Amino acid sequence: MYPGTHFCVCVFACVTTLLFLSACSMGISTSSLYSALAKTVSRPPLPHPCDSTYSPGSDLDLDQNLADPLELLQECREVLRNRPAQLQRAFVQTGHGDGRQTIRVMQWNVLAQALGEGMDSFVQCPMDALNWAERKYLILQEILTYRPDIICLQEVDHYFDMFQPILASLGYQSSFCPKPWSPCLDVENNNGPDGCALFFNHKRFQSLNTTHLRLSAMMLKTNQIAIIAALRCQATGRAFCITVTHLKARSGWEVLRSAQGSDLLRNLRNVAHRIKTEEKAETDIPLIVCGDFNAEPSEDVYRNFATSSLGLDSAYKRLSTDGKTEPPYTTWKIRPSGESCHTLDYVWYSHRAFDVKAVLDFPTAEQIGPNRLPSYNYPSDHLSLVCDFSFKDPTLVS
Repeated sequence: MYPGTHFCVCVFACVTTLLFLSACSMGISTSSLYSALAKTVSRPPLPHPCDSTYSPGSDLDLDQNLADPLELLQECREVLRNRPAQLQRAFVQTGHGDGRQTIRVMQWNVLAQALGEGMDSFVQCPMDALNWAERKYLILQEILTYRPDIICLQEVDHYFDMFQPILASLGYQSSFCPKPWSPCLDVENNNGPDGCALFFNHKRFQSLNTTHLRLSAMMLKTNQIAIIAALRCQATGRAFCITVTHLKARSGWEVLRSAQGSDLLRNLRNVAHRIKTEEKAETDIPLIVCGDFNAEPSEDVYRNFATSSLGLDSAYKRLSTDGKTEPPYTTWKIRPSGESCHTLDYVWYSHRAFDVKAVLDFPTAEQIGPNRLPSYNYPSDHLSLVCDFSFKDPTLVS
């Protein structure tokens, strides 16, 4: 049964107690993660996760003293000191521009805890590597290492008791949209449905509008979702839309994914037009679309995005020598059916409005290791995608 609001509060209390004991056992006098979670217990109960009217940022105390991300990163590393070292990745510079106006975006399917432990059958990953008590620190370490301005996540099933309170303590406003029929609910002792979550640094961006979508295919509502957030960049005054989505998984569902992608493109066009009208903008509102599309570049849904009238391009093609090829993999795992190495995750952007300044490269097969992902030193079967964008000169855009 899905946990209600009071259950969530009880979970907060239990988690904070465990974190406090963990911090004491490590010899840490004050735990930043403990403090951030402890604050949530004394706040009014959060809305029920299935409430589609949940307002992004309504749970963010703009007057609170923000946590120090470097201290929190050090805490993560201390907890993980007995695990193998973090995968080493570097940014590849792909463009130029004003660094003060760079927007760093992270796209990541973090792997729902219930699915990782209960359904996904990663046969080469020891169950001990997936225990939530430490895996949550691996996830936070990945986010804190790259300090994105905007974070787009899929398979989030610990939004209310981990992601939201911790990232709020770092100054992120957020929005969460659960799947209508999450497979997590079929797992015993689950933490509720998984869904998409979008976070943005409230000091860098102003929220203009947020839309939650239940994607349609052939006029029928499906189980897949998206969040479209219209933001204004405080440094430039320019509005844009950022989107996070997660399309239908598995082979055999290519036609459905294509229809879901077409529905998302239609909604993006409508939302961007509405924001353009409200802003009285002279040019189209630019877009960034992040997602686990569960589709290789050979599928129709990929081609539909690449040829859309919205003028979208894939940021990670900038890693290739010809500028036209996607990375060889964004997910790499071993299941009972065998090894699975695919490119499924993308960051699309309006190429007429944005320059891609840098993208985070991928670890090699040797770095990932023979047992692939997830592992003791990486918490998900999907690798994070991180891109630095900058606005092009408005006169060039027009």
